[in-house]
Amino acid sequence: MKLTQQQIDHFNREGWLFLPELFSAEEVQFLAREAEGIYDTQRPEVWREKSGAPRTAFAAHLYNEAFGLLGAHPRMIEPVEQIFGEKVYMHQYKINAKSAFTGDVWQWHQDYGTWKRDDGMPQPRAMNIAIFLDEVMPISQHAGDLKASHDLETTSYPLWTLDEETVTRLVKEGGIVAPTGKAGGMLMFHGNLVHGSSGNITPYPRKIVYLTLNAVSNYIRTPTRPDYIAHRDFTPIQTVDDDALLRLARAHRQAAE
Repeated sequence: MKLTQQQIDHFNREGWLFLPELFSAEEVQFLAREAEGIYDTQRPEVWREKSGAPRTAFAAHLYNEAFGLLGAHPRMIEPVEQIFGEKVYMHQYKINAKSAFTGDVWQWHQDYGTWKRDDGMPQPRAMNIAIFLDEVMPISQHAGDLKASHDLETTSYPLWTLDEETVTRLVKEGGIVAPTGKAGGMLMFHGNLVHGSSGNITPYPRKIVYLTLNAVSNYIRTPTRPDYIAHRDFTPIQTVDDDALLRLARAHRQAAE
């Protein structure tokens, strides 16, 4: 799985890159079913909205075989290693949920702001990769590490967020974009890219598998969050076979028949 020079140039310019239909419908449907099973569990890794609906499930790769394979999948890992020019480890793994009608917002923020302040990550050499799409602002990764405030009240998840003046300035400078595509597409975006998503008022639940891959040399120095949120295992990821997830999906389907 190699990016073209045109794709690399787009990422360096815009701060994000969308790879459409990277995973098949069969793979995605299998992961969606597994995610629902995780949301139904009562684990400390599963955080919930104030309404009780699931908001995010952390570290699923450590206790679910399907998400473990996804977290080591070459279609995800190899493009990031190509951008960074070195091996990566899993800094964070979560499955974000937006429940029908009641799914809460993700405020405007930069992820590196949290990694730096809460985890002691030296540089923004960690990549977000997502199967599903959040709204993002193009080009804002060039603004550097922006001033942020720690929001402990808006939602159940504490977040270092940007003020309205900063968001307005960035939109004027770079515009705003919401990449779209079919399920199974993968979005890569820079740790300094400003992004957020509105509440879900539709009758359709939404899920996004959201991984953060950090360059091994950029390992976190002073973590303050639980290790299921900011992992302490800095071992380089060893990729699985390209068809590993598909074989597991078919094995589960055959077992259920």
